[in-house]
Amino acid sequence: MNIDENSFKDTAKSVGAAFLGVQSESNRKRDFTQGKFSHFVIAGVIGVALFIGALLLIVSFILP
Repeated sequence: MNIDENSFKDTAKSVGAAFLGVQSESNRKRDFTQGKFSHFVIAGVIGVALFIGALLLIVSFILP
C-alpha cells in the first residue's frame, strides 16, 4: 500500500470524526503535524457532499 493512500485514509477518518465532533486530542495533534492540507481539503469536500446528499435523500423520503 502506498504511503499517500494510507495517510489519505487516516485523513478521511479524522475528517469524519471531526464532522461528528468525536476527534481525539492525540489524532488532532497528529493531523496538524503529519497531515497534508490537500488531503484535508479533498476529504472535507467529499464529506460535505455526502452530508448534503444524505440530507437530500432523507428529505425526499419524508416529503411526498
